[in-house]
Amino acid sequence: MKHITFYFDVVSPYAYLAFEQLPEALRGISCNVIYRPVLFAGLLKHYGQLGPAEIAPKREWTYRHVQWLAHTAGIALHMPLSHPFNPLPLLRLALACHPESPGQANRYVCESILRHIWRGGLEATDPQRFEALDKQLSPSADSQSSNIKENLKENTQLAISKGLFGVPSIEVDGKMFWGNDALPMLRDYLTGGPWFEGRSWQTASEVSLGASRCAF
Repeated sequence: MKHITFYFDVVSPYAYLAFEQLPEALRGISCNVIYRPVLFAGLLKHYGQLGPAEIAPKREWTYRHVQWLAHTAGIALHMPLSHPFNPLPLLRLALACHPESPGQANRYVCESILRHIWRGGLEATDPQRFEALDKQLSPSADSQSSNIKENLKENTQLAISKGLFGVPSIEVDGKMFWGNDALPMLRDYLTGGPWFEGRSWQTASEVSLGASRCAF
């Protein structure tokens, strides 16, 4: 049985798409999936990057792209009224539902939170909606407790220590697959694709760094 870790932040529409498509990507494969919420902003800060929604033209393209991807895949997706939003309360809620497994959230909880955000076109962090979601999930721990907050920080640091730079990212056998468009590659690996028997995976890390960012 393969052990797979799905790293995600609920603020990412690509994470939502990957989450919805993951069961099909893993169809017929014996595996155990662990879901680990991380703070995407923490990854961006670590690497000194801007997120897609922080670059105006890229923001608009991202929203068009994910809606087209959802349309072609037959997945319901409606942009929330405002984006990006502060995902911390929702990420902590996911972790608070299963404090007996620190840093993890089960698929039902993840699905409920992601669909709360990405279906219906409503405000993701509306207090009344959050209260209703909290009541539905009935967390067994206080989502604002220091333990839960620390769990999220530890997840994010764990992801960084493994070289994770974006969400969603899926880890298996020490290999990291980034983005919802990497799901076919993940399935090819898990089903014994011959490409992975060669050196191509390793040689990617052996390419010498060329010129740094150039200026006119």
